[in-house]
Amino acid sequence: MTLGDILSKPPIDEYKQVEGFLVNKKGKIGQQEKLLNCNIALNYYCRICDDIRTFYSVGKISCIFESKTLISIDGILSCNCGTTVRVWFLVESKNDITLAAPEIRILKRTEKFSENVALINSEYGDFTEFLEKSKRASREGFGAGSVVYLRSVFESVIKQVGTTENILDTFVDKNGKTQHKSTERYLKEVNEKRNIIPEEFSNNGYRLFRELSGVVHGRCSEKEALLKFNAFYRLVTGVLEKIKTNRELMEAIGTLGWSTGGEENE
Repeated sequence: MTLGDILSKPPIDEYKQVEGFLVNKKGKIGQQEKLLNCNIALNYYCRICDDIRTFYSVGKISCIFESKTLISIDGILSCNCGTTVRVWFLVESKNDITLAAPEIRILKRTEKFSENVALINSEYGDFTEFLEKSKRASREGFGAGSVVYLRSVFESVIKQVGTTENILDTFVDKNGKTQHKSTERYLKEVNEKRNIIPEEFSNNGYRLFRELSGVVHGRCSEKEALLKFNAFYRLVTGVLEKIKTNRELMEAIGTLGWSTGGEENE
């Protein structure tokens, strides 16, 4: 395994042994070195190509020693169309990084995106921006911050569908006063009307909201929030995909002139 192999994958906590890439270097603090045969390949959404593309490292990749066990790596990745992303890594070695077979891990990876590059495509419409922000916050290590955006998306979806279906988010209590419905009650009414929660967790729609809220309100650590982020992200986008699929199916039924109440008699 090479340094480039490690840099081309998502950061993980465990150390991986790689072929030496700084062998015989002195490793003084602040010393800068070019990394030979370090090829990096990462996937991003290219707005010019309108697709997920693999961006490859171009030119020489350089590093700076912060110690004999810690280096920072800076490079530029490019899509075939010429769109670029600037990437920066903080790499830690379990032992002397100038050895012939050091054990390393990525402590942090940061990207500087241009307006033509994103982490996700635009298939989620108005929600794409917040989903993109949630992904970036997660990659920067902001657990609660990343989940704030996901909860906002989930809340907005419930509200938009409810508004479309003329489902009020208020009710009049026994004393004649107008009260706001709880999120649990409102989600239940919206889901009964439009079935927006995927079958795989149809009974846990409110549990998803509750757990997202728990992170936002500090009821778990940043580390735990980051560990849960990918699962939360998949469930929230699963709701968006369910709504999109339902809409497309209804449009197809309408185009064919079929009744949604069952088969018509021939």
